Amino acid sequence: MAYSELIKNFSKIREYISQFFIYGFKSRNEYDSKSARSYDNERRRIESWLGDYMSFRQNSDGKNVFFAVDSRSIPSNPLYNVFKAKSFTSNDITLHFCMLDMFVDCDVLSAGEIAEKLSNEYFSVFENCVEPDLSTIRKKLKEYEKLGILKSRKQGNQILYSRNESDVQLDRWSDAIKFFSEVSPLGVVGSYLLDKQDNKECIFSFKHHYILHTLESEVLYPLLCAITEELNVNLEIVSLRTQRISVHKAVPLQVRISTRSGRRYLLFWHINLRKMMIFRLDSIKSVTLLDKAEDIEKLRESAKRFDSHLWGVSSGDDRSLDHVEMTVFVGDNEEYIINRLEREKRNGIIIPLDSHHFKLVADVYDAVEMLPWIRTFTGRITNLTSTNSTMVETFNEDLKAMQFMYGGDENAVQ
Repeated sequence: MAYSELIKNFSKIREYISQFFIYGFKSRNEYDSKSARSYDNERRRIESWLGDYMSFRQNSDGKNVFFAVDSRSIPSNPLYNVFKAKSFTSNDITLHFCMLDMFVDCDVLSAGEIAEKLSNEYFSVFENCVEPDLSTIRKKLKEYEKLGILKSRKQGNQILYSRNESDVQLDRWSDAIKFFSEVSPLGVVGSYLLDKQDNKECIFSFKHHYILHTLESEVLYPLLCAITEELNVNLEIVSLRTQRISVHKAVPLQVRISTRSGRRYLLFWHINLRKMMIFRLDSIKSVTLLDKAEDIEKLRESAKRFDSHLWGVSSGDDRSLDHVEMTVFVGDNEEYIINRLEREKRNGIIIPLDSHHFKLVADVYDAVEMLPWIRTFTGRITNLTSTNSTMVETFNEDLKAMQFMYGGDENAVQ
């Protein structure tokens, strides 16, 4: 097949970008699941969309190409370019322009009238042009109605189509759309709207900008539809360790986003295993919408109970709880520390012991998940205990390692 910069299957490109340019930093020699030509073609496609943001390093295994940006200096997420490279057939593009053009002069048309106009006024101009049949035209009309480009109404035995007019003036919403496109989990929608505008300057700049997870948008959208419409789904999951694919029937309930990494997770009820589970969105290969979910309100209440002991996303197989107590010293005029404890306690409680000591008490599924947060209070912690001895031992060992590295000696600069 001749090389083309356009793609039909987005999931394949998503896999290449993730494995080679974002998480993997693999070389050409490390790719053995398909031919070298396939790798070269996909790499050329990706570089045609993201060439200004590609870097490479040379080592003994070959050249490793990777994605490199400074999020403070880019006006918009460059990965949105990948979504705008979908392939199309000659019939698709011909029907698109011809059908929309005829609605300029005609307010309302039926599928039969559109077919007649296409034959008499458009395709008659071209030689050896293959005209689409009525079934193809009807499918295209339904597709455009679903996209919101057209609207329909029934009149007798006919379905009449017309343009779906909008009085929204996008220019007035320019800044709001620019902000939405960079911070929303489905910001690619905003990017499409911005393509209709001439003003490309952005007044926003982001210090912590998690742009990589936009590649999961085609997985996130059907999950949000399933949550809104209360549907069962089939999740096609790829193991991040073994690369094995499995299918799970589930009821999606929540999408959780890490404030530290931007990584996204799906909280769902596993229908066959009959328990709450959490999967990373970047491990979900595809989502298939199914029938209406049963007992959705009970499942939502169950999700709330499950969430009440989650610190992050880990719950363990046996769902046993770890009890954690941490006492923090707060000096004079340091109310901001108390405010921070209250703001970030999640499912814990804060107990004042005296004017300078405050205790966090929490019962969580996995106390080890608390370690990154607990470490941020180093120097203030006067006591740390937990039924999870591994967590406390890890914290103490880390302190010893830091003291060994930075504790100072007779030659240290004081």
